[in-house]
Amino acid sequence: MKNLILLALLFCFGIMTAQELDGAWKLIEKDGKAVNDREVIKIIQDGYFALGSKNLSDDEFLGAAGGELSLKDETLTEKRDFDTYDPEKIGAEHEYNIFWEGDNKMEISDGITTKIWERVADKTDALTGTWVITGRERDGEMNTMTPGDRRTVKILSGGRFQWIAFNSATKEFNGTGGGTYTAEDGKYIENIEFFSRDVSRVGASLEFQYEVKNGKWHHKGKSSKGDPIYEIWSPYSEAYQK
Repeated sequence: MKNLILLALLFCFGIMTAQELDGAWKLIEKDGKAVNDREVIKIIQDGYFALGSKNLSDDEFLGAAGGELSLKDETLTEKRDFDTYDPEKIGAEHEYNIFWEGDNKMEISDGITTKIWERVADKTDALTGTWVITGRERDGEMNTMTPGDRRTVKILSGGRFQWIAFNSATKEFNGTGGGTYTAEDGKYIENIEFFSRDVSRVGASLEFQYEVKNGKWHHKGKSSKGDPIYEIWSPYSEAYQK
């Protein structure tokens, strides 16, 4: 009986530890120096992460990175799918030491660089998750896609979103954008805070209709260019086949 109770406690602790990571985080300190000249937001959800960075002075896009991650005890393991800072990190596992400062701060170090992240928010809604696009309407017909090395991922958590288009095999990066969002009563609104392809899009708000049907996110509206879109996004863990 004691062994069963211990196993149950360890299982619950593992779930709680994983859940602690989910949400949106902001980089506030690097190697003992406050980060004031740029904004770096890291979104973590369902074992996946994405981060985007921009200059605060002019909203210039600085870089993005992301991929799968896992946490065991005080070791954080990342396997990056994309990395504009250092493409050589793509596909390899990297381990970091993680230390918690309360519930809303974490210190992450690889032994060379130490970063402190502060939680922005961990609120959830119907669209909280990590998604990959699996359908797009063209000429009135829905075309399905099978995610492979080349894919478009969208991660939403803590009221923040980021989409990324990339090819993990060739290490090609096609673009990213992100910011804040709301999802209520079938209405999804994105507020763009960074955009790798066109900084002039920063500050725009886009409104869409959404519905989650059979676990898939149906997304309708107009793109940032004003073109009508109808997309279907599927949970990353279910749709992506390595």
